[in-house]
Amino acid sequence: MKTTLDLNDQLLASAKVLAVQQRTSLTRLIEEGLQLRLRSKPAEGARSRRRRLPVFDGRDGLVPGVEATSNKALLAALGDDA
Repeated sequence: MKTTLDLNDQLLASAKVLAVQQRTSLTRLIEEGLQLRLRSKPAEGARSRRRRLPVFDGRDGLVPGVEATSNKALLAALGDDA
């Protein structure tokens, strides 16, 4: 199938040089790269980028005098009275 790609000029130039060095076509080089990428497990990359977010554990509760059910009181406690 024919398709059009918009590639970085330097990346394309490097790929063309590599294709000549390996005595293969640019198409074949791109196909091999896509196959390698598609074969890799996406879960591995996703796991390494995941970060644990801090979670409030509920100990000590709110600051005394802050009404948790009032947005106005919570904003006032934050100093954001907007």
